[in-house]
Amino acid sequence: MNLIVDVGNTLVKMAIFDNEKIIFYRKIPNGDFAKSVKTIFAEYTHIQNAIVSNVGGISNEEIAMLCVFCKVHVLSHASKTPFKNSYATPQTLGVDRIALATAAFYHNPKGNTLVIDAGTCVTYDAINDYGEYLGGAISPGITMRYRAMHEQTSKLPLLKKKPIIDYIGNTTETSMHSGVVNGICNEIDGIIDQYKSRFVDLTVILTGGDAQFLSKRLKNTIFAHSKFLLLGLYHLLEYNKR
Repeated sequence: MNLIVDVGNTLVKMAIFDNEKIIFYRKIPNGDFAKSVKTIFAEYTHIQNAIVSNVGGISNEEIAMLCVFCKVHVLSHASKTPFKNSYATPQTLGVDRIALATAAFYHNPKGNTLVIDAGTCVTYDAINDYGEYLGGAISPGITMRYRAMHEQTSKLPLLKKKPIIDYIGNTTETSMHSGVVNGICNEIDGIIDQYKSRFVDLTVILTGGDAQFLSKRLKNTIFAHSKFLLLGLYHLLEYNKR
């Protein structure tokens, strides 16, 4: 059994894989990490290896505590990857994007793949049919767009995402919703079209916290997979055991 730990800015996603099957999944606040680790290992005593993808939400001391229970691989730019990394600055490539690229490589090993992760930021990551990671793009996510309008103006309210009825807003709030939701959907569809014009038989995968909200509003055909990053981390752990 493998423990997969994906640490975000506010939440930790924890999953247990038995081969490629997820038998346990939980999202917890960052502050509950140590308590949750003890609970998991008390119940799942056959976990032998773990991988941690950490963007800074948990401390080195907490990772060291996890090492007491099993072997731990902390994902970094120095980790081995199954794909060829053609990113110009591989040392700056986020561990989340490394995991997504890995999941794409195994999901579509002989095809062109674009992975879109709609989370705090929206990231776009491309793997070609030669198994080569090319890079992609990063843009603000839905919540970040709402917060930017509120925090960088004096009068615009802080809103939460909401489906739009019409792209023409007739109040300040409906105009903001249209700007965020309509804007991000057109961005994603436009970028997908750009990639389709360059890559033949492109597979598009949408994942991340806002994937379900966005998937119904996109014009392009996509494959939605809510746990795609966790699957990539599982494959990375197995690959780095060799």
